[in-house]
Amino acid sequence: MEYVKLGNSDIQVSRFCVGCMSFGDPASKMHDWTLNPEESETIIRHALDLGINFFDTANTYSAGTSEEYLGRAIRNNVSRDKVVLASKVYFNEGHLSQEAIQREIDGTLKRLGTDYLDLYIIHRFDYGTPIEETMESLNSLVRAGKVRALGASAMYGYQFYNMQLAAERNGWTPFVSMQNHYNLLYREDERELIPICNQQNVACTPYSPLAAGRLSRLEWKTDTNRSRTDITAISKYDGTQETDYKIVLRVNEIAEKYGVTMTQIALAWQFAKGVAAPIIGATKAQYFDDAAGALDIRLADDDLSYLEELYVPHRVVGAL
Repeated sequence: MEYVKLGNSDIQVSRFCVGCMSFGDPASKMHDWTLNPEESETIIRHALDLGINFFDTANTYSAGTSEEYLGRAIRNNVSRDKVVLASKVYFNEGHLSQEAIQREIDGTLKRLGTDYLDLYIIHRFDYGTPIEETMESLNSLVRAGKVRALGASAMYGYQFYNMQLAAERNGWTPFVSMQNHYNLLYREDERELIPICNQQNVACTPYSPLAAGRLSRLEWKTDTNRSRTDITAISKYDGTQETDYKIVLRVNEIAEKYGVTMTQIALAWQFAKGVAAPIIGATKAQYFDDAAGALDIRLADDDLSYLEELYVPHRVVGAL
C-alpha cells in the first residue's frame, strides 16, 4: 500500500479509502444491499490487512448503523490511532447550522465509539445557513479536540472557494479534502472545483470512482441486488449510457493492452489525474485486491488522451 498526506494536514492516509455506505442495517430503508455487522467486519478486516487505513462513513448512512458497524469492526481489529476515520454531516435536521453540527458530531462519535474524528466532512453546501456560522462551528470542533481536520463534498467551485475564504479571513480551520463525484464517465468538476482544490493543495478523495461498477465490466448492468435497486446510481449514469458506454469500451481496450482489469485502469487514470485516495465502496473483499493492483500501473500520456477523448459534457450530479 502507498500513503499520502491529506492535503495540508499531517494526516497520512492510504491511497484507497473504504466507503462505508455498503455497511448498515437494510431495515433502515436506505439500501437493501448493505452488509450486516459480521459481513462488514470481514470487509474491513481485509482492507486493514492490505494496509488500507482510511474509512469514510456518514451520520445518515443506514440511519447511523454504518457508523456503528464501522466502530465495532475497528475496535475488534486495530488500535484507534492506526486508522483515519471520516464521517459526514448535512442530511440531518438543521443541515449545517451551529446547533446541528454540535448535535450531530456527538451522535457520530457515540456511534463510532471514539472520542474524536480524524476528518469531519460537510456532505453538501447549505444554502440556508450563513457560511460564517458553519465554518465557525466546524472550527470549534477542532479547537475542542473532537475533530482533527475538516473536509467538504460535492458542491460548486465558487461555494467551496467562499467557504475557504471565510476560514482564512477569520482564522478558522480550512478544509483539507474534497470528496466529489469524479470518474471517467463524469468529469464536470475539472472545470472549476478541481483546479481550486489543486491551487489550495486540497486532497481529492472522489466517490464513485468506478461509476457504480460501470467502469469495471463490459456489462452496463448486472443482475445483482445492488445493480437492480441502486436508484441513485441509475439516475446518475443510465441517462447517458449511449455516449458513455463508448468510454467503457476504451477502458476495456486499454485493460487488455496492459494485461490488467478494467477496475485497475479506471483507478490508475484517477491517480494520473492527481487524486489522493478514491473511495471504494465494496460488498466483497476481493474488490480491494483488484483495486490495489492499480498502484502498479502507470498509464502513458497517449492512453490517458485515448480514455478521455470521447467525453461529452454532462448535467451536474452531486452539487445540490
